[in-house]
Amino acid sequence: MRNRILAVAAVAAAITVPAVAAQAQTVGIVRGGPPVAVEDDEGIAVEQRPAFREYIVRERVPNYTVPDRVVVGTVLPDAGVTYYDVPQRFGATPYRYTVVNGETVLVEPRSRRIVQVVE
Repeated sequence: MRNRILAVAAVAAAITVPAVAAQAQTVGIVRGGPPVAVEDDEGIAVEQRPAFREYIVRERVPNYTVPDRVVVGTVLPDAGVTYYDVPQRFGATPYRYTVVNGETVLVEPRSRRIVQVVE
């Protein structure tokens, strides 16, 4: 009986793990921090990225320097960095943007956690 229960649990786990993994489009792991997932429809879409980068250059958004690498999941400092609203023409998003170490990033406003590096 115990083996049958373990077998059913193993099959159930094997079925649900791929479904959960498929839901996360972009995942970054931070030392000591939780995984961060951004759905493709909440960030800057691939086809919008070149126009968005051109917009950043035209707006002359200042570049902030931080000692850490700029990767998804990094938490930016609470002071010294200005965050800007993403214009509607690049898609509705709950995130803000800024430029850090020469990289344009989308940031979750409350936590200041990078959720997308716009390449």
